[in-house]
Amino acid sequence: MPQIPEKIHELTVGQVSARSGAAVSALHFYEAKGLISSRRTSGNQRRYSRDTLRRVAFIRAAQRVGIPLATIREALARLPEERTPTREDWARLSEAWRAELDERIKQLNRLRDHLTDCIGCGCLSLDTCVLSNPDDVFGERLTGSRLLPERRKARETAD
Repeated sequence: MPQIPEKIHELTVGQVSARSGAAVSALHFYEAKGLISSRRTSGNQRRYSRDTLRRVAFIRAAQRVGIPLATIREALARLPEERTPTREDWARLSEAWRAELDERIKQLNRLRDHLTDCIGCGCLSLDTCVLSNPDDVFGERLTGSRLLPERRKARETAD
């Protein structure tokens, strides 16, 4: 990994890529999404401040645990400009994301637990499937194609 002398305060996109492990295209994407920023030289080349390395590490860590880029952008927007996220920042933000991750884990556990039931079940009903319709209410009364006529009847009665 190439070392960048401390006296250099701005980095090229190639240097940020080499140091962060993020592809140049990913850095351009992050910039387009407002996650990182650069200035342009007179030759129209991107220059990133050194704090971009920490921001990219922060972005990639959050992505690895499944946090959407929009949520990451909101979190970074709350930090002062030109300041790298600190350990305290990460702790505060990750605590806020904990409930979302717990819900995702719960959904994945449900998927894992019902996956073998689904293979070959033949229900052919997205309305009663425990995977695609986990909190099915209609399935307690009807299943499969018998549900469609009841929905039509309910709509006609409502009119």
